[in-house]
Amino acid sequence: MIRLILAEDHPVVRVGLERMLASEADIEIVGTAENGAEAVALVARSECDVVLMDLSMPVMDGIEATRQIVSAHEGRVRVVVLTSFSAREDIMAALDAGASGYLLKDAEPQELLAGVRAAARGDSPLAPQAAREVLSARTEDRSGPELSARETEVLRLVAHGLPNKRIARELQISEKTVKAHLTQIFQRLGVTDRTQAALWAKERGLD
Repeated sequence: MIRLILAEDHPVVRVGLERMLASEADIEIVGTAENGAEAVALVARSECDVVLMDLSMPVMDGIEATRQIVSAHEGRVRVVVLTSFSAREDIMAALDAGASGYLLKDAEPQELLAGVRAAARGDSPLAPQAAREVLSARTEDRSGPELSARETEVLRLVAHGLPNKRIARELQISEKTVKAHLTQIFQRLGVTDRTQAALWAKERGLD
């Protein structure tokens, strides 16, 4: 039996989902929540396997609720996002928060039921559109921004913790040129300071 908690703030949608899920012999709804905070509290005091989580809710949104549930019950509770939002940033934010799956509200009932069962088995159900966005984002992340050879050298030295003056000496360029390279590097990486740039470099083995 799959013990499920449903977190959805719209009463009509919540009741409709509850009726559909409760009609399945292998699914037991152990509770419903109207916002993310209620979902977190409900999971804490209930025995459940899967949480079906909306993203846009009052008090606490689905992203933060997912993060807290996964952090507190990692390995025991699987969170599957069910939402109408299909933008890449929403999908990646949910998966980064620890969601096991991402389904859209326009899915067919059987697709939703299959997603719940897949999550309970330990799989990661993704709506086709979500899967495409994940693949695209990961491909872009692997390739990363294009840095020139000199920018790469500067970034590597930043990752080693060297100040601009030392970097200038190491590369035999002026400190002003180092600052110009850093400005370009920050823009290309989408970061705002050298600490973030150093972390970016370390994550990709450039240190």
